[in-house]
Amino acid sequence: MESGRLAAWGRAARRILSLATRPVRTAQGRKGIVLQPYRGYGSRGEAFLIGRVFRQSAPSVPSGSGGQGSLAGQLRDIGRRVARRTVPGAVVTARLFGAEQRVETDRDGYFRVHLAFRDPPPPGRFWHAMHLRLEGEEPVEGEGQVFIPPEGCRFVVISDIDDTVMHTGVANKLAMLWRLFVEDAESRTAFPGVAALYRALHGGASGAEGNPMLYVSRAPWGIYEVLEAFFRNHDVPVGPVLFLREWGLTWKSPLPRRAEDHKQALIRNMLDLYRDLPFVLIGDSGQHDPEVYRQIVDENPGRVLAVLIRNVSRGEGRMREIEELALAVARAGSSMMVAADSAAMAEQAERLGLVPPGTRTTVEQAMREEGGEKAPAGTRRIARPAASGTATAIAAGALRDALEKGGEPVPPNVVVETKEAAPGERAQSS
Repeated sequence: MESGRLAAWGRAARRILSLATRPVRTAQGRKGIVLQPYRGYGSRGEAFLIGRVFRQSAPSVPSGSGGQGSLAGQLRDIGRRVARRTVPGAVVTARLFGAEQRVETDRDGYFRVHLAFRDPPPPGRFWHAMHLRLEGEEPVEGEGQVFIPPEGCRFVVISDIDDTVMHTGVANKLAMLWRLFVEDAESRTAFPGVAALYRALHGGASGAEGNPMLYVSRAPWGIYEVLEAFFRNHDVPVGPVLFLREWGLTWKSPLPRRAEDHKQALIRNMLDLYRDLPFVLIGDSGQHDPEVYRQIVDENPGRVLAVLIRNVSRGEGRMREIEELALAVARAGSSMMVAADSAAMAEQAERLGLVPPGTRTTVEQAMREEGGEKAPAGTRRIARPAASGTATAIAAGALRDALEKGGEPVPPNVVVETKEAAPGERAQSS
């Protein structure tokens, strides 16, 4: 038993070291310069992309046990990562579809491109290559990928990652680290059925809509490559991943910087970019998603088709925030579900006409194959003939009663809507 525990911690240490050394092992330019773009997103007329420029020392790869893949080599790479120097004020030129923009990196070495096109994007594909060039005496060339949805897409999905797509235990940092680095990421960190659900949302009711899937997280940019691998391993539809902070680890400051919550600003930017499309917001009850989504629904009446909240926390404070979100959803005449699992979310998405018929069955099958059992909780509905009536019911405690009567350990599924507020049902009957 003790040897097994030591082996688990050994694997954890190696995974943490592997994460901490990324992406320091390669440099694109001379003197260790790195031009690192992240996936961007755009519309038929403009695009956004974030990247970073930094400088790192050359790797030292001695022969024998101290090589790059060894513990000693990884420790050296951590030193390179911590000691690397950001390049503020560097000039990056971006080109896409006949348009060009020159931007400068900020104090952390990040650059942000907002490019308006001269020529329309070519049809037939979702991802397009943005050419990047770090200007200077020794220019560095790079290429970023930008997602541009097809004209036939019907809505935009914005999803949190932490405790929504992958089970990180974000409210408990030690639990989060354990799940990320000790447990097998391929089998234990994804919520069962979430990949099948997201594939259905990406394809839409017709299966070929190509609806944008945009992901936001409070994690640092340093785990970008880890999440890319996670999405590939679980066949989650790949989309731009937007993080909200740089942890800024240095020898002088070994702890993460205090985060500023930019999620509202990111979502507002997406709402403006895709101004002709409605949105589906997916999050969890454990952190700040209910607060953020409440503000978005309040500010954009009629733009949010549905809010899906994975129920991972039942604390009193979280209950109040979920009630506030439900009130905003009710006043806007939209739809909200507090869900126990991915199958419940799939059922609601199917009711609203967002995914093909039979999606719930597909997601339930995926959950069984991925080791998750369908929660036996039923679905309670808080629906009144008018939005004001639904809001009055929420204010009187209807949502709280429905959730608290669910009992432990399985949370119930609760839907908040007006009786005639299901877009899919209206579309089918008209």
